[in-house]
Amino acid sequence: MTETTATTGTAAPSQLTPAERQAVRKNLIGIGMGNLLEWFDWNVYTTFAVYLAAQAFSKEDPTSAFLQTLATFAVGFIARPFGGFLFGWIGDRRGRKFSLTLAILFASFGSLLIAALPSFADVGVFASVMLVVARIIQGLAHGGELPSSQVFLSEVAPDRHRGLWSSWIYVSGTAGVLLGVIFGAVLNAALTPEQLDSFGWRIPFVVGSLAGLYTLYLRRNMKETDNFTEAQEAGLIRENIFMQLFRHWGAALKVIGLTVGITVAYYVWAISAPTYANKVLGMDRGETLWAGIIGNIVLIIALPVWGIIADRWGRKPVMMLSAFSTAGLTLPLNAIELDNFVSLTLGISGMSLLLAGALSIMPALFAELFPAEVRTAGVGLPYSIAVALFGGTAPMLQAWSADLAFDFFPYYVVGLLVLTGCTVFLTRETKGIVLDEAHEL
Repeated sequence: MTETTATTGTAAPSQLTPAERQAVRKNLIGIGMGNLLEWFDWNVYTTFAVYLAAQAFSKEDPTSAFLQTLATFAVGFIARPFGGFLFGWIGDRRGRKFSLTLAILFASFGSLLIAALPSFADVGVFASVMLVVARIIQGLAHGGELPSSQVFLSEVAPDRHRGLWSSWIYVSGTAGVLLGVIFGAVLNAALTPEQLDSFGWRIPFVVGSLAGLYTLYLRRNMKETDNFTEAQEAGLIRENIFMQLFRHWGAALKVIGLTVGITVAYYVWAISAPTYANKVLGMDRGETLWAGIIGNIVLIIALPVWGIIADRWGRKPVMMLSAFSTAGLTLPLNAIELDNFVSLTLGISGMSLLLAGALSIMPALFAELFPAEVRTAGVGLPYSIAVALFGGTAPMLQAWSADLAFDFFPYYVVGLLVLTGCTVFLTRETKGIVLDEAHEL
């Protein structure tokens, strides 16, 4: 008998027809490419921030210009909750496919604006305004992309393999981060500082915008999920999204609780640890970059493995193991200065291995908390708020805390991870259940 889900009709991968396998490949490639590009764009902005500062702001005060660029980076985080709600509303009213297509269009346009950015010397403050607008557009796209892709992938996945399929979100996203780092390293090696300052910094944004157009083509050929189509046909799609979200406020709070600890630990170890080791601990920039690259490769490999384990043994044990073990290692690792290549690589890789457990199945677990008619907005708004307030501020808090007499940041991370672990404890197990029945538990 063919294994299917009651709502999606997706058969087990080994039992699909050739046409069904082709449709699955299109879905995975379309989701993966968009997610990869979102994280690629996000990362290359940080990598080339110094060149953007010289381009978009006054050169009279280089330090001020650089800080202004970082502030513009923060604008992207501020826009994320609005993107989560906007694209969540679109996904629950017009469909997941439409929301995903629009999100990649926004992301591509934002990259194109940055690639075409005029200099402050030529157009004055218009260059600064144009950069801020581009970052707002990218922030909206990023806030909408992740929850929309999480929901889409969860709805097309077989119920018994939803954990494995959901790991593709962070596999592709981490690949985008890695690609951004590698792209920056190649350009730094191939071009002179003068060439980078003149035109080289524009190259990754041109590539991102063009690749976004290709992803737009891929997503236009994706099939809408059966969950949304059936909810629409059943008359469950209503206009008052606020009332629907209010009825599921408990699930929304769980999304925030499940997110806060993991997102802060992820930003600390997988994203900002190399920069922290370079700026604060004085390590060589090349060594810290390689430590980060190795750690992210470990994360990519571990994600699907944890997804398989979660499909077999359950969401709760994997999430709780990930949250509490990461919390348990945070203070000991903080007491040891990871100021050499070996210790930093082991620290990043070890924490990435543990965090992969939660990251692999969070998309599936979020989707399982909401019914189809409010699933995208239900995931998107609270998730984006949690990431913006906690993940987006983590590097700044870490740097500020390091200069204080008492470094409170490690305890802050531990507290948030314990909160996430407790939230998991209060969440019911949903492995293998039909998606549209999971929220009724």
